[in-house]
Formats: sequence, C-alpha cells, structure tokens
Amino acid sequence: MARLAVVFFNLGGPDRPEAIRPFLFNLFNDPAIIRAPAPIRWLLAHFISRKRAPVAKTIYEHLGGKSPLLDLTRAQAEALREQLCKTDEARVFIAMRYWHPMSDEVAYEVKDFDPDEIVLLPLYPQFSTTTSGSSLEDWHRAARAAGLNKPTRAVCCYPLQAGWIEAVADLTRKGLQQSDNHVKQRLLFSAHGLPKKIVEAGDPYQWQVEQTCAAVVAALGVADLDWATCYQSRVGRLEWIGPSTEMELERAARDRVGVVIVPIAFVSEHSETLVELDIEYRETAEALGVPGYVRVPAVGTHEAFIQGLRDVVQRCRTGDRALDSGTGGRVCAAGLVDCPRDKGK
Repeated sequence: MARLAVVFFNLGGPDRPEAIRPFLFNLFNDPAIIRAPAPIRWLLAHFISRKRAPVAKTIYEHLGGKSPLLDLTRAQAEALREQLCKTDEARVFIAMRYWHPMSDEVAYEVKDFDPDEIVLLPLYPQFSTTTSGSSLEDWHRAARAAGLNKPTRAVCCYPLQAGWIEAVADLTRKGLQQSDNHVKQRLLFSAHGLPKKIVEAGDPYQWQVEQTCAAVVAALGVADLDWATCYQSRVGRLEWIGPSTEMELERAARDRVGVVIVPIAFVSEHSETLVELDIEYRETAEALGVPGYVRVPAVGTHEAFIQGLRDVVQRCRTGDRALDSGTGGRVCAAGLVDCPRDKGK
C-alpha cells in the first residue's frame, strides 16, 4: 500500500478582518497577476490592497468577517481522502496561494508525512497561468526550500473530466427545475474573468471554460436550451474578457427571460458566489427587471465531483508525464501557447 500525499491548491481567503489587507497584498504582489518588475509590482500591490481593503471588508462582513473557503476545502479534502484510502494510505493537504495555510508551511507538513509519492491537484478545473500555474510554481519553490524531494506529479487541469461535468450538470438540472415554468429561462455560466491581454498572450483559461460549458450543456440533453458563457469579478481599468455577467443580465432583461446562473470555474462557495452572485448580481437583476433569478450552487463535495478528483489523481499517478491534463493528452487547442504541456513542464 503506497503512502500518498495529495496537495490541493486554491486561492485562499482572509480568516479574520485584519487579514483582508495582507491577503490582498499577497494577491496583487503575485507576478502572475500583475506582470510588472518586482519593485513596481510591490508598490502597486501596496496601493491596490490599501484602496480595496475597505470594499473587501464590506464584502466579508456578509460572510461573518472571513472567507469560508478553507473550511469548505477541508471538507473536500476529507471526502477525497476517504476515497483514496480505499486503496492507499493517503493524506490530502491544502496549500492556499494568498493566505494560510500557504505552500511554505504545507511543504514541511508533507515532508513530515514522508510520502512515497505526491500528487499536486489544483481546485481550478480550467488552467490559467494566474491560478494553477502560479500555485504550481510557488509549490515547487517551497518544496525545494523544505528539502522535499519525493516523486511528484501534478495535474494541470480537468475541464472535461466526467465526474466534474456530471456534478455541474446534476446541480444545474436541479436549478432549472427551480425556475418559474411560466417564464422562459436562459442558462448563464459565470466564470471569474481575466484581463484580455493575458488571454491574447496564449492563456488557455477562456477556451477551457467554454469547453466546460459546452460539455455541461451536452450532458443536460435539453433540446433548444438557451445558454451563454459570461465572466464576473472585473478589477481595474484593463479590458477584460467578455461578455461580462452584468452585460448578460442586461440582455436577459431586454429579452424578458429569467436566468439560472451556474458558477463554472469555482468548485467551492466563497465571496464571488455568496456575495457577488447571490447578493450583488441578484440585486442588479431585480433592478433591471429580469423575470427570475436562480443561482446554482458550486459542486463542493458532490459525490460525482469527488469521485472525479479521485480518478484524476489515479490517472496522474500512472500517466507517462509529470504533468497530467486529468483526461489524457493535450486538452488545449493549438495556438494556446501558455498551455503547460505545450511548454513541456
């Protein structure tokens, strides 16, 4: 029986009001987020975190003053551990990118566990240099510093993984059933946005998100389903990928259709779902006169999703490369030069 360590990667979030500003600083000081020389990035991170902290504080007040992400990720980790322990001695660790527990401390915990092998598993189904790419790079740095040199494989993405698609489709189907049968509905898949220049430089995130949406629609099997993909959480003055979720709500109001909103790049509830989708966009929809607003929950510990993660881990362990796509082979379309497999990582 192998001794297996799986390391979950996620964004993280402040665990108390005092942590909000340093969390934001860590976020905006990441070179994958602000692609500027270190001294300029450091100054910008201080400026942005100071400016945005009061806004973020108001957001987290809706959530009891802290992010629920760590607790929810712990529940996912325990659910996956139970699946893996049917065949291996396994532990699932959590490494958050911008707030504790972070890679530096978790690398030592993994080293103390003394596993035979390590699988790195981002909780981002779609790959982006700003999320999975950043977390993987930071982990390898922390592992070197900790002297952790066990055989390590990593999952880069799983946008079309069967269990993930099944879980989203199941929850979406229930959301469609909740909507008013007397009002025509439009399914809106809402993903976190990215600056357009990052995607134009070859980041595969938007392409993978849209592939996930199409796969969920196919799994639903609903004839003539009205659906669209949109992007939320825009920050700053740069042009971001679109259409934005706000634009889609405006279109729904003009077309007099209700909306069923599905978080398609988030696997856990956090501020972008519990506040932005549940409160802010709902209020926007009501003000615009959208005739119906249903929000589908994130997959969380949905059985199909957890079993899908188990399958991703097992495939990664037996694959022929140190970095696996979760479904085998190269997922990304040609021309997406930031695909990590394209770079031979």
